[in-house]
Amino acid sequence: MLGINCFSHDASAALLVDGRLVAFAEEERFNREVHTKRFPHQAIASVLRLGGIEIGQVELVAFAYRPAVDFKRGATDALRRRAPKRLAVQAYVDARLAAKERQLRRTWGYRGPVLYVGHHLAHAASSFFASPFEEAAVLTLDRGGDFLSTTTNVGRGAHLEVRHETKNPNSLGEVYTAVTRYLGFFPNDEGKVMGLAPYGTAKYVEELRDLVRLDADGTFQVDYRWFGYQVEGPPMSDAFLDRYGPPRVPESEITDRDKDLAYALQDLTEEAALHVARHLQRSSGATKLCLAGGLALNSVMNTRILQEAGFDEVFIQPAAGDAGNALGAALWVWHEHLGQPRSWEMAHAFHGEAWSDADCETALRRAGVPYRRVDDPADAAAARLAESKVVGWFQGRAEAGPRALGARSILADPRRADMRDVVNERVKRREWFRPFAPSVLHEHGAEYFDRYSPSPFMLLVLPIREDKQGVIPAVSHVDGTGRVQSVTRDANPAFYEVIERFGERTGVPVVLNTSFNLRGEPMVHRPGEAVADFQRSAMDALVLGPFVADKA
Repeated sequence: MLGINCFSHDASAALLVDGRLVAFAEEERFNREVHTKRFPHQAIASVLRLGGIEIGQVELVAFAYRPAVDFKRGATDALRRRAPKRLAVQAYVDARLAAKERQLRRTWGYRGPVLYVGHHLAHAASSFFASPFEEAAVLTLDRGGDFLSTTTNVGRGAHLEVRHETKNPNSLGEVYTAVTRYLGFFPNDEGKVMGLAPYGTAKYVEELRDLVRLDADGTFQVDYRWFGYQVEGPPMSDAFLDRYGPPRVPESEITDRDKDLAYALQDLTEEAALHVARHLQRSSGATKLCLAGGLALNSVMNTRILQEAGFDEVFIQPAAGDAGNALGAALWVWHEHLGQPRSWEMAHAFHGEAWSDADCETALRRAGVPYRRVDDPADAAAARLAESKVVGWFQGRAEAGPRALGARSILADPRRADMRDVVNERVKRREWFRPFAPSVLHEHGAEYFDRYSPSPFMLLVLPIREDKQGVIPAVSHVDGTGRVQSVTRDANPAFYEVIERFGERTGVPVVLNTSFNLRGEPMVHRPGEAVADFQRSAMDALVLGPFVADKA
């Protein structure tokens, strides 16, 4: 079964065989357009190739979208708000979306059945049916899709029961994006605001809560007096501008006001999400929670839900945003439509493309980069990290989702406080306030992090123990926390060995980990892109398959 997400940003494809994920790919990795909305032709070709089948062998295609639903609901809302511009935008988008199935059939020659799955059903399915839980509450928090922003569900076995749906434009995701734009960033840059928030103070926390009302029944209501997005206008209203001043110009200096608003926005989002999650826990009685949707990439929020909402365990799959809906649509059809029992869980994220040794060597030769073959790439990487060198690490199958999990990573020494600035400025060339992840051997997690919980997909932020903050200062954010990745030998033996060998040399079983890309581009996909980024940045070494390249 082939799942496709192509009706919003982050187009992607997923292939299930007998209900098990065998391949997952995001189109942006191929066409090099961040958060691409283009039809995922190359992603489809990739998952079919990895699955060893042709399009004619696909028994069913599941699209993560229900035709006309978004238009009907959105048009009704636009008419009620007397927003003709928004109505026109809604009609234009819906007309483009209607052509997607035709594109699949004409370009690929697909002749089989096509099923359409609701956007939030796909989100919910992508998390619950991939989880290890037999029963769980399921919460989706998103900007929007099918004109819904939030849903609560209960999953049991191979079935999802929808409890409540919140319609757009009443959306925590839209609120976060609107303020993100006001702060001079772009949609899908919300992670930057999450990283900026700890640099602020609580100055605006109480008054910013005017933006969203929390109701006793576990729902919320956006106060539209502060916004313009609901009518396709500027993101923030004149009332907001009167209170806080003009928007920040992109790439301009970040002021104390900007930091304080980021802090307040993050606090508002956490409190609202906690409000919904607590009510879901009380009403369902569930002890386990699955999260999905774009807001589920907010790892600070996730941690508060885990620690404060009353659940014992939380599961979030690595492609929690719209890209994961290709997987979710396929899983929903397999279990809900076809009635198949569950037999698979997502134990790791490595479902993308892999490249041969010959591919890696060809890329190095074509670029004229001196290299040598080594018997132990993990040891070679660890030796260079122990010398405080910045290492590009490209090994095995690519990870799903936006976080580098040890297949397409840039690695550095977490013991040097200045390494954060070195990697941000000289390698990634991105904003000074962006934090880096500590990747830690799972068995040492509790030694370095308070209230440690396993976080294999880098979707929790935990306090670094006070006695360890000086040991790993490069991955300690300004508030003393780190976005943790727990690494196990079973999930990624090669990356585990890098950290293990680094620990043997230094006594610290933690490395700084960030995605292998430069500012403005997707994570590297082909060996040639890894070599190009190595040449164009201040990386000291590249470990590409079994080959090592060093700069003088």
